[in-house]
Amino acid sequence: MSTQGAQRTTLVITSIADSTNKALRDYARLTAEHGFGFVVAGDEKSPANFHIEGCDFLSIEQQKRTGFALAEILPVRHYARKNIAYLVAMKSGSEVIVETDDDNFPRPDFWLPRPAKIKSRLYENCGWLNAYSLFTKAMIWPRGFDLEHIRSNNSEKFQEGEWYCPIQQGLADENPDVDAIYRMTCELPLTFDESGPIAIGSGAWCPFNSQNTTWLKEAFMLMYLPSYCSFRMTDIWRSFVAQRICWENGMRVLFHKATVWQERNAHNFLTDFKDEIPGYINNGVIAERLEALQLRRGLDNIGSNLLACYQVFIDLNLMSDKEIPLIEAWIEDVLSVIK
Repeated sequence: MSTQGAQRTTLVITSIADSTNKALRDYARLTAEHGFGFVVAGDEKSPANFHIEGCDFLSIEQQKRTGFALAEILPVRHYARKNIAYLVAMKSGSEVIVETDDDNFPRPDFWLPRPAKIKSRLYENCGWLNAYSLFTKAMIWPRGFDLEHIRSNNSEKFQEGEWYCPIQQGLADENPDVDAIYRMTCELPLTFDESGPIAIGSGAWCPFNSQNTTWLKEAFMLMYLPSYCSFRMTDIWRSFVAQRICWENGMRVLFHKATVWQERNAHNFLTDFKDEIPGYINNGVIAERLEALQLRRGLDNIGSNLLACYQVFIDLNLMSDKEIPLIEAWIEDVLSVIK
């Protein structure tokens, strides 16, 4: 029986690992035990013979056969292949989509229900808020955080209450999601405190990632991962777009204690640093430009707001205008499967 109760929940990962990957095998077993669906999007480098019982694996050819408009034009060899797995999960009737990566391992709390309304502290109108600093006394900041504000303390003013949070970011212990600067200059591993959750709302910015993230149905349109940017920026820039659109609809983004721990796959720190440079230089400007946009309220306007937000990145020469047809296809596909 699913720990999500009557809601259908699907776990989504993108991976080029083979069938011996321990995390993928564990997730296949545990999703079955907890009544979750499990979809993995492959890419060109995925093994042709990939098979794990209980895992709905989508090769590139299988992705193209889904009938989704996006599947025909989405670039390969990019983390954004995950978009097709999101769509497949939506089409299956999922009301909750949880995403992670193939080097994260779940703790028991990972499988608990994810209610839409949660009691927490709410931070609004405080600019850049380092959510990690509210879960540890260590000096640490999330990947994508504006470096000019890493020593700022904007956490003194908050409201206690119950807030609507259709996007929920869980932390990761051991190797949390930090940028290359942190990994080259600071010490890991790190275990976060089991502090209570915090929510961020209008006028507050904090990047969230795709490593332990829950999306409720009302926020599904916001899951789109852009393709014409680096692997290290795609989920971070998505998070800025999602936050900005949430402001128009009374939605908050929740950060909660770690429910996974990471055994990080091999990375070259200098390569990561190079891929993160556009963020180091531009994340502050991106937030300013997004904040200045005149967006439209209402869930029916999320698609048009999505296009308006990504136009900011194109205008800043951070993405190609080739991104627009992908977003339009994504909007068409989501509307075709969301009832």
